[in-house]
Amino acid sequence: MKTEEKIIHLLKVNGSMTAQDLARETNVTTMGVRQHMLKFEDQGEVVYTDKKVARGRPTRYWSLTEKSHSRFPDGHESLTLKLIESVKQVFGEQGLDELIKQREKESYDAYSLVLGQHNNLLDKLQALAQLRSEEGYMANIKQQDGDYWLLENHCSICAAASQCLKFCRSELHLFESLLVNQASISREEHIMEGARRCAYKITPLV
Repeated sequence: MKTEEKIIHLLKVNGSMTAQDLARETNVTTMGVRQHMLKFEDQGEVVYTDKKVARGRPTRYWSLTEKSHSRFPDGHESLTLKLIESVKQVFGEQGLDELIKQREKESYDAYSLVLGQHNNLLDKLQALAQLRSEEGYMANIKQQDGDYWLLENHCSICAAASQCLKFCRSELHLFESLLVNQASISREEHIMEGARRCAYKITPLV
């Protein structure tokens, strides 16, 4: 992976970062990172915010703009939108509902085969994050105060979700079904509501 790709990836996964943080993560000089940031800024892919500190100059934090989304998988955005509209026209809302249910069922069947190989909740979640990452969601698991968090830093079905939020509700229901009797789950951050990622809080039941 090239340095500029690493930088974009880090900003996508971690949110805003300083040039110093990026330099440490990419093993290049801070000056080298700043040169990349100036290039990205000219292209409209990043913006910065200067935050005051107790002493000295403000610290500059860089973050991605919507224009940078084109660097990540879009799930064949144009085709997806056209297909959704065609389903509505031919089969109506009920037909779209059936399509979403079928997609959820197929995902459940596929995920269950993999998650069923694990007994431990954390192992199941890590397997789920791996599956989601393979589908373009850039997912990872974090632990905090006895809870787990499934963090999806990219939405590979944003186009479909923007057209029909039922896709988002279906994904939450999918996770609930996969973790039934093991954990409760709630979506605390949502890309479709303006957040930079989707964050699911997972609380073990036992």
